[in-house]
Amino acid sequence: MKIQLVLFLSVTFETGKIAEIIVKDKIENNMKNKNILFVLLMGFALNSWGGNPVRSDEPSLKKVVGDKFHIGVAINTAQSSGRDAKSVQLIKKHFNSVVAENCMKSAVIHPEENRYNFSQADEFVKFGEDNDMFIIGHCLMWHSQLPRWFCTDSEGKNVSPEVLKQRMKDHIYTVVGRYKGRVKGWDVVNEAIIEDGSYRKTKFYEILGEEFIPLAFQYAHEADPDAELYYNDYGMNVEGRRNTVVKIVKDMKEKGLRVDAIGMQGHMGMDYPDMKEFEESILAFASTGAKVMITEWDMSALPTAKRSANISDTVAYRKMLNPYPEALPDNVSEEWNARMTDFLNLFMKHSDVITRVTAWGVIDGDSWKNDFPVRGRRDYPLLFDRNYQPKPFVKELIEKK
Repeated sequence: MKIQLVLFLSVTFETGKIAEIIVKDKIENNMKNKNILFVLLMGFALNSWGGNPVRSDEPSLKKVVGDKFHIGVAINTAQSSGRDAKSVQLIKKHFNSVVAENCMKSAVIHPEENRYNFSQADEFVKFGEDNDMFIIGHCLMWHSQLPRWFCTDSEGKNVSPEVLKQRMKDHIYTVVGRYKGRVKGWDVVNEAIIEDGSYRKTKFYEILGEEFIPLAFQYAHEADPDAELYYNDYGMNVEGRRNTVVKIVKDMKEKGLRVDAIGMQGHMGMDYPDMKEFEESILAFASTGAKVMITEWDMSALPTAKRSANISDTVAYRKMLNPYPEALPDNVSEEWNARMTDFLNLFMKHSDVITRVTAWGVIDGDSWKNDFPVRGRRDYPLLFDRNYQPKPFVKELIEKK
């Protein structure tokens, strides 16, 4: 019995030409005649899997700033799975650290008390490992995107302090323990302090008071003694929040708890934060003995949304919030790029204490700032545009190198 196989491979090369390779393999299905021809085809870059391979000699962000700090990016599940192949190419080329945008948040990874969903998180961690990335887990304890069961009983009432402590411990031990030695750093507690320096009135605070923050760090360290541990918050240039975070971190360190870094979420606009205040916070946080990380960097190019009574529903207000539905005007783009350059220079100035700068998304279309606070709003806050091209300040930076 003879079987003839014909294999057609169409491969797109950089020249745009199509190469057709026809392999005819005649296999004699005869135990006495084992003359089998093996044809090995290797080295073809298939466009269906992310386009041309990343060239190691091409200039990139990580080559320019990688000797100063990790340059990271938050990735979504389309990217960690490889479905968004164009973004994957940018991630591989320009970044050496990744953080999970949503797939490790408790509502996703632990939706029910006795059920975990690790599929997306597993995929994310594998992506980071396959591409030799410094992997960040985000986030263990956060009042938002928290499953309803976590802090309440079957009747919707707050659980006792003892029950909440056990639930925190079980959750942290399970999640951190699963990725022990693989995830290199964790945002342990996220957004627990408000601008005036007081604690956010979350379920964690209602039930456990100030104790919930050091408890979370204790459990995370017990689950993986080698992992870096971070406190992460937004508006960290604000003096009240800054002072309280400094005190919390110092107190935890004095108690012997591990706190490796303070994450300053870099959600910015054209008129905020004040750069001098931001720099003062970098220095204040560094004074605790912890490192500093710019954890969620983006900068809105649109007017800052300031709501007042009855105005948010008006057509004029919505139009004001979405002034550039097609493209960013050149003058606004120039101003945006100049401000981003100024902040990047600030980060590099303090690279002795800043160990990571992470963009909160790959291209503008990924950003949470689109459709917020009104549907249809189109923003331009990230390092790469919707056509997967670097913004002018990024292009200038890497070409200058």
